[in-house]
Amino acid sequence: MLNRKLASFAFAAFVAVGAVTVFAQEAFTPPATPEEAVSMRQALMREDGGILRTARNLSGAEAVAAMTTLRDNYSHIPELFPEGSIVGDSEALPAIWENWEAFTAIVDTGLAAAEAGLAAAEAGDAAGYAGALQTLMGTCGQCHQQFRS
Repeated sequence: MLNRKLASFAFAAFVAVGAVTVFAQEAFTPPATPEEAVSMRQALMREDGGILRTARNLSGAEAVAAMTTLRDNYSHIPELFPEGSIVGDSEALPAIWENWEAFTAIVDTGLAAAEAGLAAAEAGDAAGYAGALQTLMGTCGQCHQQFRS
């Protein structure tokens, strides 16, 4: 019971942050410098990872909020990887720009899955939502295996 209460509290915090993030997504501004690109993409990936770790336990408005954030985040990933942005503590590999089409294909798969997951969450389709989450998690693994050190 305590774990459920902690999970509910953590998700309430996530929703509050997610509401700010969704608002921020509407006003997305691409990074101005390579350093800003690294910082922005690392923050986005941390956010997506946090959502994906808890999303399978969500339903209703919480699942809709999670998929909305994932969809918005995935839509901005290519803009967060401008050429020359392997600086500082970046873990991006040059393979991203050498194989841009493969990189963006993975992102497009994730974006499509997030859109499908959002539609499923809005319809109350638990199986569709779970399938979308599985695809999203797979895109994270694919990208990290090929394009991250």
